[in-house]
Amino acid sequence: MPDLLINDLVVEYAGPTETIRPIDHLNVKVEAGSLAILLGPSGCGKTTLLSCLGGILKPAAGQITFGDVDVTALDAKGLTEYRRNTVGIVFQAFNLIPSLTALENVMVPLRAAGFDRRKSRQRAAELLDRVGLGERMEHRPGDLSGGQQQRVAVARAIALDPPLIVADEPTAHLDFIQVEEVLRLIRELADDDRVVVVSTHDSRILPMADQVIEMVPALETVNRDPELREVAAGEVVFEQNTMGDLIYVVSEGRFEVIRHLPDGSSEALATVGPGQYFGEIGPLFGLPRSATVQAVTDGVLVGYTVQAFRERLGATGVKDLIERKPVRLDEVADEG
Repeated sequence: MPDLLINDLVVEYAGPTETIRPIDHLNVKVEAGSLAILLGPSGCGKTTLLSCLGGILKPAAGQITFGDVDVTALDAKGLTEYRRNTVGIVFQAFNLIPSLTALENVMVPLRAAGFDRRKSRQRAAELLDRVGLGERMEHRPGDLSGGQQQRVAVARAIALDPPLIVADEPTAHLDFIQVEEVLRLIRELADDDRVVVVSTHDSRILPMADQVIEMVPALETVNRDPELREVAAGEVVFEQNTMGDLIYVVSEGRFEVIRHLPDGSSEALATVGPGQYFGEIGPLFGLPRSATVQAVTDGVLVGYTVQAFRERLGATGVKDLIERKPVRLDEVADEG
């Protein structure tokens, strides 16, 4: 069986105002017969990476090779063949067809690959026996437990005996007993010399892994030029508890920083004017906005990414913005 190589992989998404890079120059090697775990919280790029490995998402840069196949260089026809013959995908939400029995669900990829009905049925029955569902093969998904549905999904994923299996949070909807069943099955798949890559935030799977790939959320978006924003009096710049990646410096006008309290009331935290900044806490630490900002007068703002803001403000300035009230950028420059 071949090895999986990921070289200098970059994935970018174009947001409404920014380019987000969940995977930034990732390098990984997974040897045949290995179970590799992508470990990390939601939003760190685990599902994105699996989508690239599965030939569903095309990266912005870098290379994925599986044996002698350059997955990132395949055209649309090549990707279809790759998904059909090389990779099996186990989805987090099972993705079983509710109107079909367990047996018929496993037969779907076999029939799509050109197997006749008799051979498809025989192969599907063998796989369901393997995953411990020989007595439930005529049941529909709605009559199966979560663990049983996941085992049907695994049987379907390996129907064509693919050398690469990717599984997205396969234990996310399962109770403790069901988790044990599915984890044992996933471990067995890798023992057959396949490459198995599983995304999870569940540490219970770690003892079974041959390799753990820790992934962390990208707290910064791709750096870009400062953005000029004209704001009318009364306009809300951003709202509390929303996500954002820009820190704003006031060029003209005055802006009020307001915190909404749990009892429904609000308190004014500050009013900022030219040379002052706001909105730094959320982008710096990857958190939602801690307050709402509204324009008191017409004004002009300059929005900076975290990286650009740090470069302009300098290390001393970043410390100041965490520990002190908003300051003028020209005052920080004078201090430095």
